Amino acid sequence: MFEYFTSLNDHNLPYPDTIHPIVVHFVIAMVLFAFACDVVGYFTGKARLFEVSWWNMCVATIAIFVAVIFGQFEAGLARPYDAVKAVLNLHTLIGWSLAGIITAITAWRYVIRTRNPEKLPIPYMVAGLFLTLIVGLQVYLGDELVWVYGLHTVPVVEAVKNAILP
Repeated sequence: MFEYFTSLNDHNLPYPDTIHPIVVHFVIAMVLFAFACDVVGYFTGKARLFEVSWWNMCVATIAIFVAVIFGQFEAGLARPYDAVKAVLNLHTLIGWSLAGIITAITAWRYVIRTRNPEKLPIPYMVAGLFLTLIVGLQVYLGDELVWVYGLHTVPVVEAVKNAILP
């Protein structure tokens, strides 16, 4: 019975396909949509968009930790070869950092929301832009891991198993 829990498929995973990209794309969408709502709300004066942004950031804050945990688990199962290690390490470092940054920005947003839900200060908007840029970099690195280095793709998994990739 235990061998079924430890057997890995062609993608070197114990389940059919990677879960990290599914959850992380949800986080990306929530953060980017929250920033877009903040920008539109700031320039149009429609405070209801601030409420939409707030709830998007709340959900993104919870989901980022799920994404990071699955990312760590799946990165460990990937058996990364030498050429990919630097990019994977940077992606991991930024991922954990983003979990803290998103949490801090959401906490800051909570304070702003309790004081005046009708207005956002410029420093918060700058922080949102900074967050958006970091998320963009993280997306680039994640795409590189899959589309350039092929982590969890069948040909790369086979090459690592057969010691073709060091």
